[in-house]
Order: sequence, then C-alpha cells, then structure tokens
Amino acid sequence: MSGRNALLEDALVEAREGYATRRPASAARHAQAAEVMPGGNTRSVLYHGPFPFTAEGGEGCRLRDLDGHSYVSMIGEYTAGLFGHSHPAIRAAVLRALDTGVNLTAHNPFEARFARMVRDRFPALQQLRFTNSGTEANLLALGCATIATRRRTILGFQGGYHGGLMTFGLGGPGANPLNVPHPVLLAPYNDLAAAQALARAHAGDLAAIILEPMLGSGGCIPAGQGFLEGLRALAEETGAILIFDEVMTSRLAPGGLQEATGVMPDLTTLGKYVGGGMSFGAFGGRADLMAMFDPGRPDAVAHAGTFNNNTLTMSAGLAALGEIYTPAVAHAHNARGEALRAALQAAAGDLPICVTGRGSMMAFHFMAQAPRDAAEAAAGNQALKELLFLDLLDRGYYIARRGMVALSLMVGEAECTGFVEAFADFCEIRGALVREAVG
Repeated sequence: MSGRNALLEDALVEAREGYATRRPASAARHAQAAEVMPGGNTRSVLYHGPFPFTAEGGEGCRLRDLDGHSYVSMIGEYTAGLFGHSHPAIRAAVLRALDTGVNLTAHNPFEARFARMVRDRFPALQQLRFTNSGTEANLLALGCATIATRRRTILGFQGGYHGGLMTFGLGGPGANPLNVPHPVLLAPYNDLAAAQALARAHAGDLAAIILEPMLGSGGCIPAGQGFLEGLRALAEETGAILIFDEVMTSRLAPGGLQEATGVMPDLTTLGKYVGGGMSFGAFGGRADLMAMFDPGRPDAVAHAGTFNNNTLTMSAGLAALGEIYTPAVAHAHNARGEALRAALQAAAGDLPICVTGRGSMMAFHFMAQAPRDAAEAAAGNQALKELLFLDLLDRGYYIARRGMVALSLMVGEAECTGFVEAFADFCEIRGALVREAVG
C-alpha cells in the first residue's frame, strides 16, 4: 500500500470507528434487520459501511436518528423529497383523498385534473399515462418504442440510471444482471460521435435512444447542448424514438430540461417529486405513439397497474405542482442551487475537488477537472467521497454516500450557509490529505 493510500485508509478507519461508536441504537437495529432482509436492507442505495443509520422521524429539511443525532437532509430523498418531510399542503391533500376512499376500483375525480396539469407543464407531452415508479415509466416508454418501430435495440449511455431494472454501468449492457433483456448499445455520455457511429451501424433495428438530459446518479453531469441537439437529429435520421428520462431532472426548470434546452423528445418519463413524493411515475409524449394504449381501440396495448391512478398520489400531485412547485418557485429554487454550488466550489479553493450539476442537483468529485462522462467520474477518488460523507454527518449534514446533493424546498439560506461552512471545515482539515490522495 502506497503512503498516500495508507494515510487515507487510516483516516477512513478512524471515521468509521467514530461513526459506529456514536450510533449503538442504529447498529442494533441493523443487526435485527439483517435477520430478515439480506444485509438488513431492501433499498441498496441506502446501504453504507460500517452500517446505515436508522431514521426515526423528520420534519422540514431535518431528520433524526435512533441515537438522537439530528441532520439537515441535503439529499432530499434522491430528488423525490423536494417538499421535505410531511409538507402541510401534501399532508392536507392526502387527507382529502383519504376522505374520498382509497381503493375505488374506478376512475376518480383527481386523475384527469392531474394529467392535464402535468401535460401543461412539460412541453413534449401531448398525452400521458401514470405508473407507480420511474422504473415502470421507463420500461413502458421503451416498450412503446419497440412496438411503434417494430425494432428491438436500445441506445443508452454509460452511467445512465433508468430504474432498478435499467441501470447502465461501465461494464457493458449486461453489467447489471437484473436489467430487462433489451438488446442495449452503450455509448459514453456527451460523446455524440460515438453515439452516431453505434446508431448508424444498427439503424435497421434501433428502436429508441434513451438518456437523462443530465446524469443523476451517474454524477450530476449535464449534457452539452450540442450533444442533445445531435441526438434529436440522430433519432430523426434513424427513425428511432428519442426518450428523455426526466424522473430526476424535471425539477431543474418548470418544464424540465426539455424546456430549458429547447430539445424536445418523442417520449418523456417522470417520477418522484411530481407525485408529491408519493409512489409515482408517468410516461408520455407524442399523441400518435401514446394512442396505442387507448383501450377503446381493437388493437390496444394493455397497460395494467392497480395503483396507477391511486387517489393518494393523484391528490398529492395536484398539490405538488398546483400549489407548491409553481414555475416561479422552480426558478427561485434552482437559482438557490446554482448559488450553493458556486459557493461550495469557491470553498474548495485550489483543492482538486469539482462540484458538478445544474440547479438544485449537484455532486462532489475528487479530481482536478470536472468529469464529462461516467468513466471520468469513476476515475475520481471514491474513498474521499466516503470520508466527506462521514465527516459531514458528524457536522450534522446528510448527503448521499456517492457525493450527491438534491436540495429540498425546506433547505433555506441558513442551512445552505451552514453546509458551505461544514464543507469548508472539511477542506481545511482534510486538504493536505486530499492533495496527497488525488495526486
């Protein structure tokens, strides 16, 4: 082990031991959970060493764990928690829905109103249908594309995350054995020439081009404008369906990044905050494509889902878009995020740390130059991300273990200022180690 790696490992061992010592109740709860769930876990992203803490409650932007520690949540449920914990307007909407009855086995008064509100918000949507998650939305959008084109092959991008059954790593389409078995081609993100070469070589069977217009879990790496415009032209050239996965990125402008960039996909997928933070997803786009799901047609494609139009989510979604996350609020919230990202980058000084992202989503990378794709992001020092995660927890701020931040509306100026100060403390204390480890 080199000297620089030994110093970093020593710091991590000390941070992990301190974390464990201060959280005996969470350790005990994790041990109990491991008896009935593999690894004590039923959602992989929440796991981290030496064991994940257990939250017992939350209010606004704060949560508390079983051992009495309080944290400002800077991860906002990976963008689903845009409204914080138990926002009063969401709570009131859910209670209204409960008063009408939950499982009605029928159309309800909320769904058409909500569908119209969503359609009017996102410019590429002409018609849409609801699902229970972003994963379902992406799978149905891909299914729509393969049926419409009578082709099978999908072009995706390394680092893209399209749900638990469509996760594109760096090891090729089969790297995640849970992926739905579409034939998948993978190009590096932000590399239009590579995408064009793959698409043209497989044009006869290319059904869809799917991407996040900013990589989310892949490191908050924005797509270049020319990259998006080039993919729009490539889809038209090859006859493929262009799908924007805006499950995360739709919060970055009132009408998502399709509105902000002016590049219109054929199909869009949504999820997370749009349904008020409830279990929710949606897919939609061109009316001629969505028409296949009209059950009045003799050749209709069936789309099932007991809870697709559940009253709790429909009512919460109306409150989310209609009362809380208005276009004016969306602009202000993302401006606050831009200011925070600039302040964090300034706090890093000349350390090899980059804070990438757009608006209210951002990520830390321990490297000298901001990554343009997932491979470059993966080449950054990942151990330092864990050290940052543990150090910020000690200072009362909770980010994703992988370095991601997603601001909720409940995070105000005081919390942002405190977060920058906590990060600046990390940079001051760990700066020499960062320089040594990154090289």
